Amino acid sequence: MSTAKEKLARGELVLCLGLRQARTVDIAMIALQAGFDCVYVDMEHSPISLETTSIICAGCHGLGVTPLVRPPSHAADWISRALDGGAQGLIVPHVSNARQAQAIVSAARFPPLGQRSVMGPTPALAYKALPLGETNKTLNSQTLLIVMIETPEGVERADEIAAVDGIDMLLIGSNDLCTELGIPGELKHPKLRAAYDAVAKACKRHSKTLGVGGIRGDLELQTQLYRLGARFIIAGNDVAYLASAAKVDVQALRRIS
Repeated sequence: MSTAKEKLARGELVLCLGLRQARTVDIAMIALQAGFDCVYVDMEHSPISLETTSIICAGCHGLGVTPLVRPPSHAADWISRALDGGAQGLIVPHVSNARQAQAIVSAARFPPLGQRSVMGPTPALAYKALPLGETNKTLNSQTLLIVMIETPEGVERADEIAAVDGIDMLLIGSNDLCTELGIPGELKHPKLRAAYDAVAKACKRHSKTLGVGGIRGDLELQTQLYRLGARFIIAGNDVAYLASAAKVDVQALRRIS
């Protein structure tokens, strides 16, 4: 079974499910049956604990569903503990310049790329005991490191961010970015489209993947972004899917009376 990073390397489209309310390991099987390639546990926008995050990540291993984590900040301890807990990648929010991107690489990658502290066998390797050099090399190669572009500065500096060695993907957080641009909710505004174009060019120039989030349910826009080069799409999150599906059924049943 291919990981999300392997699929991206082949130029395939990877679909990700955001998790904010899920607290049990069976969400991995639900994501698999729905057809998702990966999930990300959103520690930035939910009160989920690091322990529960690790349990969910561990539950993904062996299913072909890649577990990612969005840490609540750039802090090195959040980054290293999420990875030590079983995440196969990170989606780090609010990255606006190369200095921040390099600090994230330093926290998430083992030498020579970074300065991540050595743990040894981890859930990400099914606790398989390997020579330390092989463990570090394997985790460096398998970890998917994604930075989110959510500010005008991040768009302006997309080229320098994409140039940072160790960063795999620039992911546009559409809702935060359009809010920062003064056009909240206007996902088809020319300003946002210009930002997509600029980040896409930076990704292409430095052979990095383009990702997008925050545009659930707009297949037309998602198709346009795919044609622009996006190969990683956050299709939606558990809260939105549950609420929308429940609403359809309730509305249908209300029409009975």
